[in-house]
Amino acid sequence: MKTNLYFSKPGVACAAGCDEQSLWQSCVSGSQDGIKTVAAVSGKEFFAGKIDDSLLKSVPSAKYDMRITRILNLALEQIKPVIEKAKAKYGAKRIGIFIGSCDNGSEFTIAGHKAYFETGAFPEGYELDVQGADYPAAFVKKECALEGPAFVFSTACSSGASAVCKAREALEADIIDAAVVGGVDVASDTVLLGFDSLEAVSDEKTNPFSKNRKGITLGEGAALFVLSKDKELVSDSGVSVILCGTGESADASHMTAPLEDGSGARRAIEAALSDAGFSAEEIDYINLHGTGTHLNDAMESRAVDAVFGGTKNHVWASSTKPLMGHTLGASGALELAVCYEALVHSAEKKLPVQVWDGVRDDEIPALNFVSGDTVLENEIKTAMSNSFGFGGCNISLIIKKV
Repeated sequence: MKTNLYFSKPGVACAAGCDEQSLWQSCVSGSQDGIKTVAAVSGKEFFAGKIDDSLLKSVPSAKYDMRITRILNLALEQIKPVIEKAKAKYGAKRIGIFIGSCDNGSEFTIAGHKAYFETGAFPEGYELDVQGADYPAAFVKKECALEGPAFVFSTACSSGASAVCKAREALEADIIDAAVVGGVDVASDTVLLGFDSLEAVSDEKTNPFSKNRKGITLGEGAALFVLSKDKELVSDSGVSVILCGTGESADASHMTAPLEDGSGARRAIEAALSDAGFSAEEIDYINLHGTGTHLNDAMESRAVDAVFGGTKNHVWASSTKPLMGHTLGASGALELAVCYEALVHSAEKKLPVQVWDGVRDDEIPALNFVSGDTVLENEIKTAMSNSFGFGGCNISLIIKKV
């Protein structure tokens, strides 16, 4: 019998809200106030989900006080009381750190390289490890005085979900007693210009699953939970949320593109259902990966249709990327936080709305999208979060209110 693993309430920071209540209100109202026009170093402008600079405070204790650290710390501060409770109960060595992230320190690296090309030398104090992949976990470990294993996972857009999967494995193997788990990423110039070079960025706000979709809107953010076997340690909202199932698959068919028929994503969804011991009919809501690119939306629609088939009219779905942008390595964790909030607020009988132009693409299966007028007949009890990364790294997570 599987051990129940309980989530604390999330610490969140993104364009849709920098606390859990603000995030939830943006999701149910469909607010896109956090999607703004930004200019990259090249001068080209993009729509992007940006956190208000005034909210991102300096972190004196950080080795590198940079944007990703400030975003991560904004989320971390919200769950520190739970981390301290875990330390008091288990000790610092029994708490692990599992974080998904793809990019950090870009602002220093770009400035450093610019100086090098102009003067032949890097700026004084510049260090290459400013972009070390381990830094987000190392920061949390130092900031919270933790001594357990610390890992960063970089599986592209599924990184935050990968962190959840690996934290679960460590907890079930009794390597640790609690985990700080989640993801963080920044909408850096490297990211903006890199995705633009792939012709994946929309020149309008992203419009997932529409016939008129043009691509992604990038974003930045962080979401962190404490995951533990101890219900009393983390459950303080009157509602407990557990991790029921995880499903992973790998297409490995293309450097960036997913399998067009959705078979890779389908395997991850089916694996999560099997792991949870659920039928398709038991899932109440799906937070779709829903990037707004032609290939992703088409393959995800096919995968969801193939698994849920005739039940899809009873499974509500939406993509929340139009509200916060595609936060890359953080998206798996942030969208799981949205699912958590949907379960905690289920008595409201509302769900995150699908923000799009409503123009169906007749070449892909229709899904049961949540609209602003949707009123649920019953409270939801289960939610699935889909995360599909470059190269076909697919992860589905299922959580349940108990």
